[in-house]
Amino acid sequence: MHKVIRFFKTPKGLLIVLLVGLTMIAAPAEGVAAVALCMGCAVLIAGLLDLFILRLRVDTWRFPSGAVLSAMIVTMVVRTQEHWYVPVAMSVVAVISKYVIRTRQANVFNPAAFALVSVMYVLPAAQSWWGALPEVSPPWLRAALLAGGIYVADRVNKMPLVLSFLGAYFLMFTATAYLGDPRRIVEIFRSPDIEAVLYFALIILTDPPTSPARYRDQWICGIMVAAVSYAVFETSGVVYFLLAGVLAGNVWVAWRRVHRRSRGTFPRKLEVFVREIGPWRGAVRRAS
Repeated sequence: MHKVIRFFKTPKGLLIVLLVGLTMIAAPAEGVAAVALCMGCAVLIAGLLDLFILRLRVDTWRFPSGAVLSAMIVTMVVRTQEHWYVPVAMSVVAVISKYVIRTRQANVFNPAAFALVSVMYVLPAAQSWWGALPEVSPPWLRAALLAGGIYVADRVNKMPLVLSFLGAYFLMFTATAYLGDPRRIVEIFRSPDIEAVLYFALIILTDPPTSPARYRDQWICGIMVAAVSYAVFETSGVVYFLLAGVLAGNVWVAWRRVHRRSRGTFPRKLEVFVREIGPWRGAVRRAS
């Protein structure tokens, strides 16, 4: 019992509590049965998969908190009207990506973001970001996302990342509206996009394994993610423009980690970076 209490005081435990709370608030508007089916199947299957992978890797049973969080996030982004196997498939891909695409220190991509983008081309699905509470009434209940998200982001020491991203993101779109046709980007400042970007910044962007720890790197990464998200929206308008931004930021963070502990020229560091990522880890020979 004490272990359970201690877990729910950790950042992962607190985030699970927050996501459960947001799910309970959003479920009546989205359909309790649909939410329960999609969320339950995704969490159960992803959790069991990660449970057995962890058992094989560390020879002990551990609670698959990462898989549970990834499954919940994926489900809360995908529209609840999709077939139940869509969030399940995405959650399974999220779990597998943690072990396949990684460096020596951590997984490269945010698992939920990677799954949402990659599986989209196999199982096209709409994204409503219902977990951000865009359809919840009364509106004051939506403050739960802001209050809980800020608390969790502060606990993992990622507020500079959140602030730099949001500041750069809204500055770019505001400048575009001022200099061009505001009707083209008005959706960015309206529901559900405004709630979605808060959910993204506070919950997805701040994932500790795939986000920078140093404050300077957080400021740079936040601006970079905002710039890539903006560029993807402007050039293609794809639904996952925010997720494309965080995936680009993930690559930069992984590169920075390899860069700091590698010596030599840029080609040498790039070789080490390529060698460490993915199932081909170690396949590239060291330069003589």
